[in-house]
Amino acid sequence: MTNNPWTPIADADAIDEGQAIEVVVGDLILAVFRNNGELFAMDGMCAHQGGPIAQGKVEGGCVTCPWHGWQYELATGIQTINRQPLMKTFDVREQGGKIEVRIA
Repeated sequence: MTNNPWTPIADADAIDEGQAIEVVVGDLILAVFRNNGELFAMDGMCAHQGGPIAQGKVEGGCVTCPWHGWQYELATGIQTINRQPLMKTFDVREQGGKIEVRIA
């Protein structure tokens, strides 16, 4: 059984509702969002051409890349046009005043 510990990445108040932050965990760049009271974490670089997903607009449970408009579901990483899971998502939680992710 693989041990997948939670990694603290930010203080819980670092992300306001409807906002996102970009964080580096090891060799990964992640975008972490707070939307409708929930936290979501996914690849921080757009699958299309590497745009900064954390700077994208969040609406209707999706984020739109600011570079070329590709959209992804926050919960699944599925690209909204071709319905393919192009962005890896990560478990994320708020625990003890910190935001933590689990990198599988």
